[in-house]
Amino acid sequence: MPAMQIDEILKLLPHRYPILLVDRILEFEAGKSVKGLKNVTMNEPHFQGHYPGMPIMPGVLIVEAIAQCAAVILLADPALQNSVPVIGAIDNVKCRRMVIPGDQLIMDVELLWFRAKVGRIKGRASVDGETAVDMEMTFKLIPKG
Repeated sequence: MPAMQIDEILKLLPHRYPILLVDRILEFEAGKSVKGLKNVTMNEPHFQGHYPGMPIMPGVLIVEAIAQCAAVILLADPALQNSVPVIGAIDNVKCRRMVIPGDQLIMDVELLWFRAKVGRIKGRASVDGETAVDMEMTFKLIPKG
C-alpha cells in the first residue's frame, strides 16, 4: 500500500492541474525523506510543443516534480500546513536521461536541513533505476494567501 494516494496529496499540496506533478507517494518518513511517483503520459500539455514528433519532458518540470515531493515532507506536518513552499535556489542540477511518455518517474528526496522556515533538499528523479535528474534546492515557506 502506498504511503499516500492522490486524494491525500491534494490535501497537502497547493498545486493543481496542469502543474501537479506527483501521482503517488510510495514511501514517507516524516521530516526526513519521501519517494514519489509521476506517471508520464502523452496527454500532458507540454508535449504539444516539447517537441512535436519527439516528446521529451522538460527538465524544469522534472525539477518541479522533485520540489513537489519535497513539499510533502514539510506540509505533512500539521504545524506547517498553512504554508506554501517557494524555491529560493536550485543548485548542481544534472540532466542525465530523457524522460518520455510511458515512463514512470520516481523521485527520491531527502531533507538536508530546515530551520526558521528555510530549508534545503537533495533530490533525484529516475526511470527504471536510471538517474534522469539530480539536484539540490533551497526553499522557503511563506504563509498561505
